[in-house]
Amino acid sequence: MLPSLFISHGSPMLALEPGASGPALARLAAELARPKAIVVVSAHWESRELWVSGHPHPETWHDFGGFPAALYAVQYPAPGEPALAERLTSLLCDAGLPARLDPKRPFDHGVWVPLSLMYPAADIPVVQVSLPSQMGPQLQERVGKALAQLREEDILLIGSGSITHNLRELDWHAGPESVEPWALAFRDWMIDKLAADDTPALHDYRQQAPFAVRNHPSDEHLLPLYFARGAGGRFGIAHQGFTLGALGMDIYRFD
Repeated sequence: MLPSLFISHGSPMLALEPGASGPALARLAAELARPKAIVVVSAHWESRELWVSGHPHPETWHDFGGFPAALYAVQYPAPGEPALAERLTSLLCDAGLPARLDPKRPFDHGVWVPLSLMYPAADIPVVQVSLPSQMGPQLQERVGKALAQLREEDILLIGSGSITHNLRELDWHAGPESVEPWALAFRDWMIDKLAADDTPALHDYRQQAPFAVRNHPSDEHLLPLYFARGAGGRFGIAHQGFTLGALGMDIYRFD
């Protein structure tokens, strides 16, 4: 059975400058059985209600500005899978989580950046589920649990965000060995609580974790972690690291 994954997708430049994360993602993909399809909850599809992408051929959306022209030329032409999308809406509705199909949703960079490093052939169908970020960690775990059975059918479930995400405090000149203590303290607290399966602490992370608000001024980039946790089992670390001083690049798996 496939694990569920939490992937810190970092800057969009990861697609062109993969650093240590690119090889880690490629190794992880090589270790896993080839998925029949991939379901992604991305930090970059915030919504008030639950939506599921139903486009058969989603476009690659360059949902950012100010980057080199080469990044805007990157395409990830993976197909969608409308039949799977309809099934996801049914599973969510059956779990008391009403969801609707979005027939036009393109792939945001929280989807195509990590997948371009894991499955560069772009030949595996991909469906997105939106992120009702105002509903917090509990909702994301419920969404993960509602879809967890898909792991038994060789469908890979991914939460794509970032273990730390304060863009205003990044050091664009920092080397890979430079890590801010406040970012490290938060990341290590999260790992401790995930390993201990401490649900109350994890759900209350904004009050209990060190430097929580500094690491996540808003929590949309952490919430996909809770989707992956809800969908999976035992916590494990596939990769650890930081870039730009405070941007966590960790990858976790839940077997």
